[in-house]
Amino acid sequence: MKTKAVQDFYEERFAHCYGCGRLNKDGHQFQTFWEGDETVTRFTPDLNHISLPGFIYGGLLASMIDCHGTGSAALAYAKENNIELEEFNAPRFVTGSLCVSYKKPTPMGPELVVKGKIKEIKGRKVVIDATLTVEGDVCATGEIISLLVPEDFGQK
Repeated sequence: MKTKAVQDFYEERFAHCYGCGRLNKDGHQFQTFWEGDETVTRFTPDLNHISLPGFIYGGLLASMIDCHGTGSAALAYAKENNIELEEFNAPRFVTGSLCVSYKKPTPMGPELVVKGKIKEIKGRKVVIDATLTVEGDVCATGEIISLLVPEDFGQK
């Protein structure tokens, strides 16, 4: 049985993100999981994600790091607050700040892997350090400050 990603537990109204929304059939549908004490998101790009021949465009990398950060924040917040994830109760975070550093060109073809470490949980804010690798080589790093979406968001 496949482990569910945190995105599988988002309420329907929060599941349309182009990067990680399970309900966006045209999106990337990134999925974030715990892997030990770190979080992980994996994605294999296709030829549409090209920048220069043989390489991935940086926007995809930033998008992946961004969605990994909000998914990681949801996992960390749930763990910190003893929330057992079940159908549509995952806390939903949005990006307050995203800083991406590109370390080397990212080759087209192999799977992209983002791993995150929870740096800080303080109230509604979770800070994640992320590292994106391809076959073990670091291609980009990021810091994501994620903010908890209020329960009444979009219901006014």
